[in-house]
Amino acid sequence: MKNTSSCLEASVSVRVLMPNAFHKHTNGTREVRSNAGNLPELITEIETTFPALKTHLRDEQGQVRRFINFYVNEEDIRFLGNDKYAFKDGDEVLVIPSIAGGSCGGCSYCGQEDCACC
Repeated sequence: MKNTSSCLEASVSVRVLMPNAFHKHTNGTREVRSNAGNLPELITEIETTFPALKTHLRDEQGQVRRFINFYVNEEDIRFLGNDKYAFKDGDEVLVIPSIAGGSCGGCSYCGQEDCACC
């Protein structure tokens, strides 16, 4: 009999907390669970689950908007290796849009002029 347990990969469960500013794009969902292994996978999963967030998370070139920050267990993911950081089971990921004042160029969350973030 073949041992199937060796074929199974360990599943990672990550808790993702969405900011208040995004709740209108997530139908009020404040928290999601993800099995993403890293940040690029997580962003793709969030965008698939909540398509209205895509333009708020990425710019026209597909890059994460510079005012969107991700924290893993309260530490900025940029200091953990950014896209190379491999999520661990039980990690808590915070999605934090930076807020800047005095901008005439559009929304301080996503940079778009006609935005419903605020």
